Amino acid sequence: MPESSITLFLAGDVMTGRGVDQILARPSVPELHEPFVTDAREYVRLAEQAFGPLPRGVKPDYIWGDALVEWNRVAPAARIVNLETSITRSDEYERKGINYRMHPDNIGCLRAARVDVCVLANNHVLDYSPQGLIETLETLERADIRAVGAGRNRDEAVRPVVHGLPGGQHLIVGACAHESSGVPDHWTALTDEPGVYLLPDLGDETAVDVAAGVARHKLPGDIAVLSIHWGGNWGYDVPRQHINFAHRLVEGGIDIVYGHSSHHVRPIEIYRDRLILYGCGDFIDDYEGISGYERYRDDLALMYFPSLSPQTAQLLTLEMTPLQIRHIRLNRASAADARWLCDNVNEISRAFGTQVTLTDRGVLRWVQNHA
Repeated sequence: MPESSITLFLAGDVMTGRGVDQILARPSVPELHEPFVTDAREYVRLAEQAFGPLPRGVKPDYIWGDALVEWNRVAPAARIVNLETSITRSDEYERKGINYRMHPDNIGCLRAARVDVCVLANNHVLDYSPQGLIETLETLERADIRAVGAGRNRDEAVRPVVHGLPGGQHLIVGACAHESSGVPDHWTALTDEPGVYLLPDLGDETAVDVAAGVARHKLPGDIAVLSIHWGGNWGYDVPRQHINFAHRLVEGGIDIVYGHSSHHVRPIEIYRDRLILYGCGDFIDDYEGISGYERYRDDLALMYFPSLSPQTAQLLTLEMTPLQIRHIRLNRASAADARWLCDNVNEISRAFGTQVTLTDRGVLRWVQNHA
């Protein structure tokens, strides 16, 4: 990383419910309300069927595996993830087919990762009712983890997080979601009702308003990140509407557009020296043993480490560490899988003029002269 820079950590969907929750020390009641699976332990069994026995009652840091080594090596100034799981004891569930919850007593897994900010503007945070969202917020507050993108009311859901950085600067993080990611319209936070910050559309006027809501908190030297949960689960195509929206955000003062929803990595763009991640993919989940989309390699994850100028907030470097989800934990990807990820990112990002290379350490690095 450059000597004079601020390095952040960003990751896609952290899905610590269902099978992940079941191997932690205090699993939730395993009952599910899915069309084909009614017991969360079935996802553990599928993973074992595919790759061998799994431990139970694991320590809080187990699921992060080799990611812990990378966090210690890079030492980012802030760690941001999209927490796509409700943290609750609530049994009142939304009838939507797939529901994720983690027992509040397993919050230690997020503390073990030293997460600073959890994005909650997504399509699973209210899986177990508005009360489940409130318990999620309370649990994160007790763990000293900031939440953004959902709240007890609209003001709280829309309000960005202001996180202190070394040198007296600040990281401003806003978060919102779009209906294309599967967020039900009735989850929208209202004046006196809990919910998520759900965008009305992806038009220019909305982009200007969203960017202004985050950028107005910026002081000279601060960095503004806008998280957005959008798009479907599978596929590399980025709709023109998404591209235009991301560009308007950057033009409105956002330094990183941090997109997620897809279960696999999607294209990367550098626009006006600002990073746009159209989809970060899953970071941790319980999908081992589930077939049907193997060509997307959703078992492979990336740790995103953008380094920005402390003076201008422009992107200086971007490194991405390849990992593989195996045995419901993050493991360093093999050389062959790291090469596959590198080639794939280059293929899907070519239209945006973005190119990455694979370093001797097996890390993907943005090639700046192709921005």
